Amino acid sequence: MKTKYAIYLLIATVGLMWGCKQQIVTDDMDDKEKLEILDRQIEKHPNDAALLAQRARVLLNMGKSKEASYDINKAVKTEPDNDKYLMLQADIFLANGDVSNSYTALSNAEKIAPDSKEVQLKMGELTYYNHDYDRSLKHLTNVTDKDPNNRTALFMKGFIYKEKGDTASAVTLLRKVCDIYPDYEPAFEELGVLYATHHDPMAVEYLSTALSLEPSNTNAMYALAMFYQETEKYDEAEKLYRQMLDINPNSADALNNLGWLEKEVYNDHERALEYFQKALEADPSHEAASQNVAIYTDKR
Repeated sequence: MKTKYAIYLLIATVGLMWGCKQQIVTDDMDDKEKLEILDRQIEKHPNDAALLAQRARVLLNMGKSKEASYDINKAVKTEPDNDKYLMLQADIFLANGDVSNSYTALSNAEKIAPDSKEVQLKMGELTYYNHDYDRSLKHLTNVTDKDPNNRTALFMKGFIYKEKGDTASAVTLLRKVCDIYPDYEPAFEELGVLYATHHDPMAVEYLSTALSLEPSNTNAMYALAMFYQETEKYDEAEKLYRQMLDINPNSADALNNLGWLEKEVYNDHERALEYFQKALEADPSHEAASQNVAIYTDKR
């Protein structure tokens, strides 16, 4: 009898453990499965802030930011001193287009965790994307003071200095990112574009590196092609424009510039007009293509 009871107990225990195991949300699950499990858990524990925040994250990942708002606001109300919840709340506010409240949530998180590098970085990113560069630099500097080699903070500071016209500071920071993180393609692209803008031959090195890291990067491809075009290396420019069209046959920039080459370099006006017209068809708002088509139309 005792043996039979022990077997029943063992079966019940294993069943309970299996049931609990089934309720655990793991990273390898898809969002739909995570949501189903969290829905069941929250139905039993409707005021559990951790569960609510977890479901809010899943909903945000699924693009359901409105639904996520309800969960995260309830979680923050339940545990107002949890900086992680406030940071998630900021993300959700931003996803809903509410920049002001997103910054407020981050400011509240900063009061709770004033030394948090993560909070400062998020505040720097938010103000950076909102073009509030002075405030962004303040937050990003707080990050680099604690973490001098923080890739994201250094890169954004470099970009901000470029936008503010401080080329020397921008180059210094972007080169530092490239040196420390030789696989970080955006830094090579940004630095290459900066050099190209100033007609510096270093543009070739950095833009070529960006393309070796990301061969389908048409922004870097176009910047390098323009540098070649402006330095009269027309064969290299044409090759890159055609590579752009291999990736995107409707690239208005590439089509227009191939038209320019046909017109100014090869003196083939018929082919030039064909390219200009294709560019305008690809992008009716493309100003240069529109002007080029108008020139030929007026001549007729």
